Amino acid sequence: MKILILGAGKMGTFFSDLLSADHQVGIYDPDPSKLRFTYGAERFSDVNDVDGFAPELVINAATVKYTLEAFRNILPHIPDDCILSDIASVKTGLPEFYAECNHRYVSTHPMFGPTFASLSNLENENAIIITEGDTAGREFFHKLYQSLHLNIAEYTFAEHDLTIAYSLSIPFASTLVFASVMKHQDAPGTTFKRHKRIADGLMSEDDYLLSEILFNPHTSRQLEKIQQQLRTLQSIVERHDSDGMKNYLDRVRENLK
Repeated sequence: MKILILGAGKMGTFFSDLLSADHQVGIYDPDPSKLRFTYGAERFSDVNDVDGFAPELVINAATVKYTLEAFRNILPHIPDDCILSDIASVKTGLPEFYAECNHRYVSTHPMFGPTFASLSNLENENAIIITEGDTAGREFFHKLYQSLHLNIAEYTFAEHDLTIAYSLSIPFASTLVFASVMKHQDAPGTTFKRHKRIADGLMSEDDYLLSEILFNPHTSRQLEKIQQQLRTLQSIVERHDSDGMKNYLDRVRENLK
């Protein structure tokens, strides 16, 4: 298959390396410097050069801020029967775009961002495939993710947004709160250092990505749950309530099973 990847960032180059062994891959990025270390793929820094490539599948790996713009820029340069796909962690605007673009499409979300996951070993990682869209496109990504030994879940666009509000918004918000009250430690403990590494990784992400994930319409409800639990914990601490603390810790351990 002829596959065009949009964006030569960490995920774009990951998919390029992954697919180039079995497919004819091209990778487009308007910044030529990002293409210097891409191998096994045709490289395009001028969108007009894509015209002769004629991909059968486009994988949009542009950063979330530019996902829709990247699609709109490439549409005049690809065949009408080309399948569009995205791997965006934020699906805002994508269902509406796909509905009007007159192309078959498939949307997935690899749940292994390059900040924390080891891209060379993904056996304990997950991926989401959106149930709406083209059957052939979904089958392609299902086989691809199976080959990486990923756990695959299938959700609608709406179910995806609800899941992401829980699986990303809660840890993101919790990490931001930790970092916002953090002070330098001359002799940090192991737990502090681990939290600090997570916070450093999170804050290396794009500000727009963090904002859009937290602006998920379901995030507010998750933040309310965090605040409720903090109030409960604060009350237990202030009262030195040993029995209450024991019950609280038991509930937490039960949640972790």
